[in-house]
Amino acid sequence: MDLLQLRYFQAVARREHLSRAAEEMHVGQPSMSRTIARLERELGVPLFDRQGRQVRLNRFGSAFLKRVDRALVELDEARQELSDEAGLENGSVSVAAETLLTLTGPLSRFSAEYPEVSVRLRQADADAMVRQLADREVDLCVASQRLAGPSLRSVELLREEVLLAVPLAHPLAGRERVGIGDVTEEPFVTTRPGHWQRTLLERLFTGTGTKPKITCEGDETGAIQDLVSAGLGIGLIPVTARRAAAGGPVAWLHVDAPGCARVLTMVWREDAYLPMAARRFRDVAVSLLRSRRS
Repeated sequence: MDLLQLRYFQAVARREHLSRAAEEMHVGQPSMSRTIARLERELGVPLFDRQGRQVRLNRFGSAFLKRVDRALVELDEARQELSDEAGLENGSVSVAAETLLTLTGPLSRFSAEYPEVSVRLRQADADAMVRQLADREVDLCVASQRLAGPSLRSVELLREEVLLAVPLAHPLAGRERVGIGDVTEEPFVTTRPGHWQRTLLERLFTGTGTKPKITCEGDETGAIQDLVSAGLGIGLIPVTARRAAAGGPVAWLHVDAPGCARVLTMVWREDAYLPMAARRFRDVAVSLLRSRRS
């Protein structure tokens, strides 16, 4: 068997569809089918149960896939190590984050220090980032909530207070502080489930006997302040947004509740080789963001 057969088998096993796997590997479906058939002949067992172009891994295929995944990961990491030894000229790093605005500072400094390295960014919620790390689609994740998964390691980048933003004409606008009991009947502007603001909001309401009343939810975290300013509700926003003086005018209140804070961490897989470019990006982000701690 050769490496190409293993790559094709892995693609078909993941897709469980010959045409889609062939498209992913940029080959014709007949060529993909012949390669898989030749591999099965060499192994002496069928790897799939077939129903037209739709295929399903059988018990032989499932067992073989585990070995193939490990072998190909070792080869890919070996290739990366050799590339690292040769220098950063051809290096790359892939990073996922809940909001890409968090990365503007580290990206600017990293690009200035390592202009030869290419950076690929993805926007994702916590669940998606865990999957991307598990599938080795990204090297690093920048998250504002804990990412749960095997062999994940993290370093804290930033810890900051989260404030409550209310419209300037709101009855609470003249106050300096509020408790959660003061806002249980208020409409909230927040993010969809999976994003850190929504997770924090729901956690703050735990024990109140009520759930937050959500009038607007979405993925654009940077729009929350403008929507609050427009009078659609109130919202939780980290203190850095207030310092940036961005967005519509709002009144800012401290929240008297334990843990009303954002903890920004960088996460990577401890059991996988981390390319030199990713390590350099991690070092730059840690150095820059830790210096800005509130």
